[in-house]
Formats: sequence, structure tokens, C-alpha cells
Amino acid sequence: MGAVLTPADVAAADARLAETDALLERAYPGDGGSRQPVHTVYVPADRFEPGLATQWGRSALDAVEAAGGLDALAARVGIERDVADDVVPKVAEKLEREPIEDLRLDFEDGYGDRGDAAEDADASAAASRVAEAVRDGVAPPFIGIRFKCFEAATRARAIRTLDLFVGGLVDAGGLPDGLVLTLPKVSTAAQVEAMAELAEKLERAHGLADGRLRFEVQVETPQLVLGADGTSPVATLPLAAPGRISALHYGTYDYSASLGIAAGYQSMEHPAADLAKGIMQLAVAGTGIRLSDGSTNILPIGEGADAAWALHARLVRRSLERGFYQGWDLHPNQLPTRYLATFAFFREAYPAASVRLRAYLDRTPGAVLDEPATARALAGVVLRGVECGAIGLDEVATGIGIDRGALVGLAHPRTGVAHAPSS
Repeated sequence: MGAVLTPADVAAADARLAETDALLERAYPGDGGSRQPVHTVYVPADRFEPGLATQWGRSALDAVEAAGGLDALAARVGIERDVADDVVPKVAEKLEREPIEDLRLDFEDGYGDRGDAAEDADASAAASRVAEAVRDGVAPPFIGIRFKCFEAATRARAIRTLDLFVGGLVDAGGLPDGLVLTLPKVSTAAQVEAMAELAEKLERAHGLADGRLRFEVQVETPQLVLGADGTSPVATLPLAAPGRISALHYGTYDYSASLGIAAGYQSMEHPAADLAKGIMQLAVAGTGIRLSDGSTNILPIGEGADAAWALHARLVRRSLERGFYQGWDLHPNQLPTRYLATFAFFREAYPAASVRLRAYLDRTPGAVLDEPATARALAGVVLRGVECGAIGLDEVATGIGIDRGALVGLAHPRTGVAHAPSS
């Protein structure tokens, strides 16, 4: 009979699905294509000095040298020799050039309650020191503060610290491009809505562009994963604060303790952690909100350093394999294994990814027939490797035949100019 549906039928479908179309456009814009750091380093806010990142890099290199060098450490944490030969020089250069990608000056658990006068002074000093680090070119690419949570006991203090810090940065010359603000221990969507309202008020007061102040949400309470009404509040966050949330960060120890898990079994790889992170992953898929895994508090120092390094490298690798491309580091000695494990992951992925992407772009028949979604995933891994320093743009140009702009377009076609397969 041929086609029987009329333009009126199409119009009826359009009308029925108009709300769906609007929801998909509003809530699922896709990733913006900007750089995501591979980790976040936390330090008590009053201990930050402009040269801290350089100090951490030197401390990390000194610790590794005392333990026999990066080659020996790579072998001890299980990185294959051929991969290590490629990765070790890059990690050494990374620890010299950019040892910390993302730094959070902590006014919450790492700072405590020191009284209003002390915290007022430290919030203002933090803004001044961050501005100085940015001016001197020694600040990490991403930097900001974690203030206290919005529960009743600490809400006023949290808001004042946020206010003083943002105002101090504006007075010192403006907000850094990589400014990050972190809202901890969120238990309801209403707390996120309150933060979004405060961000809007700060923007208006300081003459900032709408949406300039974005923030991370720390998922550290079971109430945010499963609410009292049986729904998952974390899934409502993208629409509770549209465009405001930059990332969800899993809080290993607060979340585990809230479930009554014994201290010796609290871990990033506990089944309860995997359940929470799986829900987080589902909640923000397609929204452009990034994800970060938590930390291990087993530090590579003293007699147990080798075991702690091996644990850290394994956990970093585990997170990467599960699609969590960021985590927390709490000590300089965790930096070497952060980068060894991360660089090894991307270097191991690159050869196959480059071959498949070139075949996809050239429409070359091969053993694997990749679709656009798979090409996006392949390009996304390559782009992350480029951004952290594991993969060079010269390799991408030679191996895949595209530049960074085209790579971004492949990985994030809704926000970049995709390099389509040739006909």
C-alpha cells in the first residue's frame, strides 16, 4: 500500500512529544567538551600558599626517588614494562609541570570549627592567596573551596565563607577561569536549590555573568541516593539547578559511615559504594554533569608505602574502568600512582582507539564496525588522555588525522564541530 501516514499524523506526534523534546533539550544537553581534571586534592584552607602545588610535586618526586624511582614504582604497582617505558617519562614531566590539576581549599572536615573570627579571616586570606597564585601562574588549572554543609548547624557559616571568598576574588581582580565551589553533605534537592539561589544573588551583586558560579555536589548521605518518599533525589538535581551543577563527587567515608559499615571495610570498592555510584552515573548521564569517585585514606608513607601505592593505583584504575575519570587525592605521595595508573589506562587504550577512529572517519572496512555512539566513546577517551598529558596532539594528528577541535567534535558532537566520516 505504500506510505499511509499523513502530515497531520506527524504533527500529532510532534504535539504529543513536545514536552519530551523540551525535557531532552533542557535536562540532557550533553557534555560541554571542557577539560575535566583527573583528580581533586584537598588541603585545609589555612594551609594553602601559592606555591603549594609545586611543593606537592617535589615531595612526590622525592618520595618516589627514595623508593627506587618511577620505573621501580611502576613495576611494583603492576604496570607492564612496555607501557611503563612510555608512561614513566610523561609522569615525571607531569609531576614537574602540573602536579595538581584541581585543588580544593577545605573549610569543612579538613578545617573544622575554629570560630567565626578565625574563619572570616581565613576565607578572606584564601581568596587573596588564590588570586596571587593565579597572577603568578602557579595555581592549578582548577581551584576553589569546599565550604561547610547547608544543614542547620553550619548553614550560616557556610554561606558567609562562600560570600567572603567570592567577594575577595572579585575584589582581587576577578574569578579564575577554573574556579570550583563544592557543596558537601547534601541530603535534599532543596539544599541544592538554595545554593543555586545564592549563586544567582552573588552574580547579581558582583556584576558577574548569569551562570558564572557553578558548583559541585558531594554525594555523602544515603538520603540523597534514596529519599524518604522512595525516589532518588540525586536524579532530580539536574532540573533542581539547571546549568549550575558541574559535578557529583562521591564521599567514601561519610557515605559508608552513614550506612553503618565498619571502619575497616569502608572503601571505594565496597558494594554499597558501587550501588551509590551506579545511581549517580544513571542520574547524570547525558546531562553534562561530571562524576568523581572518592578517596582512599590508606596513605603511601612509612613501612606500608608499597602496599598503599599498590592499593591506590588499583583503585584509580578501577574507577577509570567504570567510567569515573576523576577521584580525590589526600597526600603528595598519592600523586605518582594517580598519574602512573591514569596515564597507563589512556596509553593502553590509545592504539586500538586511534585505528578504529581513523577507520570510522575514512569509512574503512575492518573487523569492528563502529557506530557514532562508539566513535564518541573512543574519541572521549583519547580526548581525556590528551587533556591530562598522557597522549600528545601530535600523536592524534598522525594516528587519527585530526586536530584537537575535530577530536572535541567527535567526542561531544552537540557542543563541538564533529568531523564526520567522509562519503
